[in-house]
Amino acid sequence: MTRPYVRGKEEGEALWFLGSLVTVKASGAETGGRLTVVEFVNPPGFAPPLHRHLDEDEMFYVLSGSARFHCDGEVFEAGPGDFVLLPARLPHSFAVDAGEPLRTLQITTPSGFEDFARDAGEPAGSYRLPGPGPVDPIALGHAAARHAIELLGPPPQG
Repeated sequence: MTRPYVRGKEEGEALWFLGSLVTVKASGAETGGRLTVVEFVNPPGFAPPLHRHLDEDEMFYVLSGSARFHCDGEVFEAGPGDFVLLPARLPHSFAVDAGEPLRTLQITTPSGFEDFARDAGEPAGSYRLPGPGPVDPIALGHAAARHAIELLGPPPQG
């Protein structure tokens, strides 16, 4: 049975994932598999590979910073207070603007993203230092395949 809780600003499982800090705020185990909520802090200029989730809708609520989201041939600018929906099966990526980190709440439904982040990432530890190690693209591809995510290529330009 799912129980109510409050997870504080600095609380939640912290992971380094693709050079970004991910803090799990609600996992599938806590939501009966319905959704995952993580806080992302992406460094300036960060852009994940073009990819698509076969099972999960992915949503971002921008807390600070700004980015260009690319999805199925469309480009969306998003900043603080904006909400972005990236439906399952559509190719997508995003590029964080160079001026400051992008801080978002990322919601995926159904749950499972936290398992991918654990599989492809590494624990950040209580002090969240020294920071992420290099990303192994082969290991990332294998982890993505295990979690029904297809890596389609480099991030879109522009």
